[in-house]
Order: sequence, then C-alpha cells, then structure tokens
Amino acid sequence: IGLVSFCRVFKKSSPNCKITVYLGKRDFVDHLDQVDPVDGVILVDPEYLKDRKVYVTLTCAFRYGREDLDVLGLSFRKDLYISTFQAFPPIPEERKPNTRLQERLLKKLGQHAHPFHFTIPQNLPCSVTLQSCGILSIDYEIRAFCARSVEEKIHKRNSVRLVIRKVQYAPEKPGPQPMVETTRSFLMSDRSLHLEASLDKELYYHGEPINVNVHVTNNSTKTVKRVKTSVRQYADICLFSTAQYKCPVAQLEADDQVSSSSTFCKVYTLTPTLNSNREKRGLALDGKLKHEDTNLASSTIVKDGCNKEVLGVLVSYRVKVKLVVSRGGDVSVELPFVLMHPKPADLSSSRPASGTARSADPPIDTNLIEFDTNSFTQDDDLVFEDFARLRLKGTTDDKDEDY
Repeated sequence: IGLVSFCRVFKKSSPNCKITVYLGKRDFVDHLDQVDPVDGVILVDPEYLKDRKVYVTLTCAFRYGREDLDVLGLSFRKDLYISTFQAFPPIPEERKPNTRLQERLLKKLGQHAHPFHFTIPQNLPCSVTLQSCGILSIDYEIRAFCARSVEEKIHKRNSVRLVIRKVQYAPEKPGPQPMVETTRSFLMSDRSLHLEASLDKELYYHGEPINVNVHVTNNSTKTVKRVKTSVRQYADICLFSTAQYKCPVAQLEADDQVSSSSTFCKVYTLTPTLNSNREKRGLALDGKLKHEDTNLASSTIVKDGCNKEVLGVLVSYRVKVKLVVSRGGDVSVELPFVLMHPKPADLSSSRPASGTARSADPPIDTNLIEFDTNSFTQDDDLVFEDFARLRLKGTTDDKDEDY
C-alpha cells in the first residue's frame, strides 16, 4: 500500500464568493534576523475579473480607542506598514520564484489562480491585543480585491480580509538564572531582615509552572506574618504616549511565618494562564480573546538597535515576592523572566496516511469558488480548511474579522 501525505491549506472567500485566498499558515515567525515570508495564492472568477486587476495588500496597524468611538470613526489608528502587490497581471520586476506550496496550489487551481508574496520588515512589532480596553491592538491584515486601480474604494462584500499574526518563539540560548536579594533594617533596631529570591531559569514556556525559591534570614526583632508571591504582566504602550498596563496573572498568599532570629526556606509554584485571567482589564494577549487558540502575550524580544517606539507595545513579566512584616512594613523584590512559546521542531508540514485509513482524514473542500474539483485523485495531497480560528465556546461573533 502506497503512502499519501497531506498538507493543510487555509482558505477564505469573499462574501460574494468571487475571490478566494489560500495560505499555508496563519502565524508568521520573527526569527530576529529575518521574518517568515508571507506567500499565498489568490483565485478569481474570470467572469467577475473582466478588465480589472488583482491586488493584495499587507497592513500592520496600531489601533487605540473605545469600540463605540470606532463605529463613529473617531478611534486612533496608525498604519505602521502598508505594502501592495499586484497579483494579476503580474509585474515582471516584482516576480519571485514560487514556493513548493504555491506551485502545488497553482497546479490544482488552474490558470485563474495567481501567486502573491510579501516580506515583513524586521523592525515591525509582533501581534498583540489588550483586552477590556476597547480597541488597543497591533494587527496584521491581508486584503485581496479586484479593481482598476489600487486607490479604488472596495466594498467588504467584494474583498477578502484575513488577519494573520506575527509571532516570536523562545530564543535557543536563554539568559542567566534570575536571582535577587535585599536587606531591610528597621527603626530603633541594629539588626536586619534579609530576603533572597530566585527562579530555576530565565525562560519559561506558556503553561509551564514557575518555581520561586524564597530564602529569609530574619535577624530582626520583627515577625514575618505572610509570604505573597505573584506573577505580573507589564504592557508598555510606547507609540503615542508613555503608558503602562500592569496585570497580575498568578498569585499565591501563604500564611508562612518567620519569627525573630530564625531562617526560612521554601519553594512556591505559580502557573500563569489565560484561563484564570479572562476578565482582567489591560491583559495583553497574542490575538483576541474571542478565539480559542489565544494565550497570554509572549514576552517581547527587542533586537539590538531597534527603536522601541516603532514596536508599539512591549510585553514583559516579573515575579514579585513580598514579605508582610508585623508593625514594620513590607519587604519585596522582583524577578524578571521571559514567557514564550517553544520553537516548534522542524517537522514536515505533511503527515503520512495509508490508503486504507484515508477516509478518516478531513474531507477535501471541493468548493474552490464555483470551480469543480471533485475529481480527487491519488496524487491530490492538499487538505483545505477554513481560515477562521476556532471560536471560544459559547460566544458569537458577527464581525467580519478572522484571526
């Protein structure tokens, strides 16, 4: 029995079903030295195209403002980057070699399919959204349409809009182990309280527990009544003004006491996740909350020499350890760390399937804009999937947006 490999392809059609865009992925990785190219294929009904041209635009925009003001067109929007590609008729000097996926799609879709490609500049920010703050986000949007010129006003019904994400993965070489210490002296006392805190490592993956090592040497006459540990997310808005959103994403309060002239050592475990923070205002996310595959925003890795104002939103994380001292105030320290996704293994985008198990695979979407492709042969290996991400359970979305 021969082996057949399948490759998943995301597609989205315009409301009038005359244009469809195909992409191999929805997340594009910033590797610090270069960004994944955005390449896909656009399929157009020839009877609808007539004598017009086919355009595809890529826009990176920073949006800020309340949602009710956005309806009136009063919200703040700044386009950080706009690029336009003429897919048909092609411009010779803009043509690049097609990728393997583009070649396969062009072969399958026929002569009315046209490739397009974009290169995202390295200095642009990653996708991020702050929830419950009205509109505050950095979005990347692909828009495809037919027109006689790129300036022509296009109705939403006659265009395809896809919001993709620019993401970063954890660096291969993490930084040094975070460790901090402080000594607090109290009034009318010549003895002090010493606090030392550390993490197991500097880099943590989303969903991974964080172990906080706390060591207290209490030579003072005071008593430590409680130990509070928390993970805090900081989102610095640096595009239009200096503003910062601070949001606790994991907290633990223990009634651990440290009496005078004694020592204390304990490991506290915290796990910051989106599930326990869904309703918090100012929480930064990778994408929008309405989508099921959203998570807490990853830490922003800033390239050397990069202008921070261009990045729009900078996300960082810190662990805070706080000792509540009787009649003497509090003692606290902070430990910065990095929270990101691990870099995926370089696996093939296709997966093997035997001929006998073929019926268990997702069915091929044969409705490629009214073109009949029911003649599925042994050589077909593309599985088409709707571009829209999975919605959160129990929610509805009437807006014409997809992530």
